Amino acid sequence: MCEDCGCGLTGHEHDTESVQVMRGLMEDNDRLAQHNREHFDAHGALVVNLMSSPGAGKTRLLEATVDAMADWLSIAVIEGDLETENDAARLRAKGVPAHQITTGSACHLDAAMVHEALHHMDLDGIDLVFIENVGNLVCPASFDLGQHLNAVLLSIAEGDDKPAKYPVMFRAADLVVLSKCDLLHAIPDFDPDRARHALADLGLAVPVIETAAGRATALEPWLAWLDHALDTHRARLGLHPVSVRNEPAAAGA
Repeated sequence: MCEDCGCGLTGHEHDTESVQVMRGLMEDNDRLAQHNREHFDAHGALVVNLMSSPGAGKTRLLEATVDAMADWLSIAVIEGDLETENDAARLRAKGVPAHQITTGSACHLDAAMVHEALHHMDLDGIDLVFIENVGNLVCPASFDLGQHLNAVLLSIAEGDDKPAKYPVMFRAADLVVLSKCDLLHAIPDFDPDRARHALADLGLAVPVIETAAGRATALEPWLAWLDHALDTHRARLGLHPVSVRNEPAAAGA
């Protein structure tokens, strides 16, 4: 596991010295995260940090988002994985500037990694930046990267009790996305209402939406959330709203 975030320390290793070192590391991370956020703000870009366990569908959701929004939004992606550029390559194939961060053994991205990535990215004219964090339901929630919003994906294949098991991650969420909902008929043990109750039991009132990246109509709640978040962000920065996307025609229209 990753010693950078302390998850590799156990028992007696959590002494006063270790605590002080971790506190210093987190303070340094938070300062650099704020610097990153100021850089994003200077370019008018909204930054959404995507977090989930491995295989929950983050990259597939991004591919579908690009397909739906690329005609009216400029999107860039920062990809985080332990190894390979597989996910970044998938997004580059759709014409999206995507910078891959390979962390080696680190189980999360941190602000320094994102800062380094920004030296390789041109954000001029970019409206929306996604940071696809390393697949992990623990450590990524503890590190501010300079993002404006956190979206946490919960695949229906994982079980509806994940919010109860991993409360730190879900408490960090500004949005919870139930992904792969086109498989609900095949996984009757997953109950979206139980997932919502588990979140409510944590004292959370964040929106929960159901998506299926392969179905355009099932993406609408996600796209609408992004629309609203982007307009709110640009209004905060004193910028004009981006062009309004075309809503899908109603059935039978």
